[in-house]
Amino acid sequence: MLVIPRRISHQESRPREPNARKAAARIHRLHGEGIAVSEARGSIRLEGEAASYGEKVAAGWTAAGFGFKGVVNDIVVAGVAEERLESPAVSDGLLEGAYFDVVVIGGGVIGSAIARELSRWDLSIALLEKECDVAVHTSSRNDGMIHDGFAAKPGTKKAAYNVRGNRLWEPLCAELGVDFKRPGSLVLFRSPWSAALYPVLADRARRNGVDGWELWSRSRVAAEEPNVVADQHGGFFLPSAGVLSPYKATVALAESAMMNGVRVVLNSCVTGLDMDGGSIARVLTNRGACRAGVVVNAAGNWADVVAGMAGDRFFSLHQRRGTDAILDASTASSQRHILGMPDFLRMHSRTKGGGLVPTVEGNVLVGPTASESPGREDYATRPGELAELEKHIRINGELSMSQVITYFSGVRPCTYEEDFIVEKSDRVANLVHVAGIQSPGLASAPAIAEDAARMAVEIASGFTATRPRSGWRPDGPASPEPRRLSPDGRNALIERNPAYGRIVCRCEEVSEGEIVDAVRSSLPATSLDAIKRRTRAGMGRCHGGFCTPRVMEILARESGVPLWAVTKKGPGSELCVGPTKGARS
Repeated sequence: MLVIPRRISHQESRPREPNARKAAARIHRLHGEGIAVSEARGSIRLEGEAASYGEKVAAGWTAAGFGFKGVVNDIVVAGVAEERLESPAVSDGLLEGAYFDVVVIGGGVIGSAIARELSRWDLSIALLEKECDVAVHTSSRNDGMIHDGFAAKPGTKKAAYNVRGNRLWEPLCAELGVDFKRPGSLVLFRSPWSAALYPVLADRARRNGVDGWELWSRSRVAAEEPNVVADQHGGFFLPSAGVLSPYKATVALAESAMMNGVRVVLNSCVTGLDMDGGSIARVLTNRGACRAGVVVNAAGNWADVVAGMAGDRFFSLHQRRGTDAILDASTASSQRHILGMPDFLRMHSRTKGGGLVPTVEGNVLVGPTASESPGREDYATRPGELAELEKHIRINGELSMSQVITYFSGVRPCTYEEDFIVEKSDRVANLVHVAGIQSPGLASAPAIAEDAARMAVEIASGFTATRPRSGWRPDGPASPEPRRLSPDGRNALIERNPAYGRIVCRCEEVSEGEIVDAVRSSLPATSLDAIKRRTRAGMGRCHGGFCTPRVMEILARESGVPLWAVTKKGPGSELCVGPTKGARS
């Protein structure tokens, strides 16, 4: 949900001329003389030491206000070690000597969407992902909200991509067979004076090109949402806000790309880039070095590291952790819309504030929180975050903390300018950067993919013929879901294949047949979490307490591995250590 920043005047919105001297003076005044400030290739670079990660981030924000291309923040924080990109323990030479017209680095929703867009062209394309599945990181650790585009600062890439992406998702989901709903977003007013801000909110929505908005009276809010807190003074309703399953959407995008010729290579970590005359010649990975005509950097929280491998680190990312709680599916009937009650006094917040989001599956999701915290893949949760989430639950009188079935955290990759980077490199001839894709990155993904793919094709046209792929298919492979069928349809399916009648996950009504389909798919599920992302087995109230052993048995049987080799999320996360006495292999 939204927290309104102060209104920016026309004079303030103009780009500022880079001025390192003025930047240094302000940074030293606000953050101390120990910070060294210099200009490097059009960006501003910060060096020195800070007592905390928060101080480092604050110095980066200050530097972002002086008109440079980017902020490279090399400030060292006492007690916080520099993170290193770790490769999977796979070194089979699979990619050694291979050639691709385009290599996309990163198998999140952005990289998968770009790969699918590129598959429209008759090019050889590889999508490299360092994990054992797509959507492992930020793309599966968010609330699944397709933002309306209202919250983004007018004039930013965020605002433009958000509104475009919002319009693209519904037809895209129809093609892919992914559930999509538009419950709309209701920003509640907590006082009469906040309700008086409606003209400002409407003007912002108009400037961003949002598809519709309405002022709801107190009585209209109560009629539409009878469980909402009584102490409300109407609301600002944005009907275009939607929801989908972010991990199912990412898997569907990747599978559709594969159906159209893209090679998805998992367990493949980019460890370096060989340069030749201002271009990337080879992409080095733990599975060998491949040649690439074009490289698309969609590496999420590691995008600045990948940019550095190409000698083009003109930006640094900082990590913003967010925690969400998931409520029991019984809460589905308690609200119809996405709800939030922001504090409009937080005029300078860089986040949207969180709220209550009804998911496509029927749960209500609470959050997210937002805090600047080191750790590109730090998904630990903290007790204080649950207390922070409780303030959102109080918006709906039918909800309580006793309905929480689990909570999780995600990490958003943010630039210090707090905007997206979607552009061709101005230093490396065959590199496209897609970085800093924080919220509303999910909503923006289809629009970002269109532009990034177009840029890559433009570069590729310089060395090969670029023409549309003959026989391109917009859909993806579809597996039946018995719980969504009519009784007659379900009976007919079970008659053809009895495995669809054997329920494995009782909470989510997932059958053995669906789990088998996931393991045998073009992008096979090879871990418990991968099964969960595709089928929801283990996502119910018991969180796998009953179904985990059975899912492991099916996964081991279909994958041809011993039961004790089955993992939760890839190598190193085995649930068992080996056979017990007399156990069968």
